[in-house]
Amino acid sequence: MEIAGYLALVGVGIMLGITGGGGSILSVPILVYLFSLDVVMASAYSLFVVGITSMVGTVLKQKESLVDVGAGLTFAVPSIIAAFSTRKWVVGAIPDLILHVGTFQLTKRGLLLGILAFVIIVVSVRTILNGRTSGGIRGPLKTNVLIPMGLITGVLAGLLGVGGGFLILPALVVFARIPFESAVGTTLFVIALNSLLGFLGDLLNYAINWTFLLSITALSIAGVCLGILSNKIVPAQPLQKSLGWITLTLGIWILVNELL
Repeated sequence: MEIAGYLALVGVGIMLGITGGGGSILSVPILVYLFSLDVVMASAYSLFVVGITSMVGTVLKQKESLVDVGAGLTFAVPSIIAAFSTRKWVVGAIPDLILHVGTFQLTKRGLLLGILAFVIIVVSVRTILNGRTSGGIRGPLKTNVLIPMGLITGVLAGLLGVGGGFLILPALVVFARIPFESAVGTTLFVIALNSLLGFLGDLLNYAINWTFLLSITALSIAGVCLGILSNKIVPAQPLQKSLGWITLTLGIWILVNELL
């Protein structure tokens, strides 16, 4: 199972490099089901892996001038605050057993994976139905929309260990009017800041297995480099739809496995 997990993490990096998001939502299920990690540690490790991988992707995109730092920071600042606060004070405060009624038990693992499954399903359906969002003519930043969406993304990142590219990318395209190619690079920039600073909350709470964490991060970095290199010859939209079907299946499976 671990070999499959290592290969899957390379795939996460590839999807991040090509689409700017989506792949990171798979990292927590990979760590939970293929590496048998506790869901809280899996979400912590996911933040680090996704954050470092996205940072490498940001550097590569910036070499092509495809990162809008101003728009990225507008989104990232509230998101960072929310992600760090959630990891530091909320996740650790959730009890292991939340609800016990008859034979039904709602555990911390079940709650977090159930929320993740719901998010995966919603994102998957949107991806399958809508595909790529077009950028249009660049206009002024709609900060009244970007800031609240940044807060929501930060809470999800902190709670579930996901990068939030599925929210960041369309928000930057629609409300910051950034062309899709630049929005991918800017999304990677926001994910990197969001994930790494959220991970700082875990450094204060948990002991980290750095040997394992750095090894899986290296594989994901290799994937994002492959994804960015292939981005010039492989269209992103068909891959987004394919990823949508894969994640939809995964989300339904997690929901059934954990809650039913």
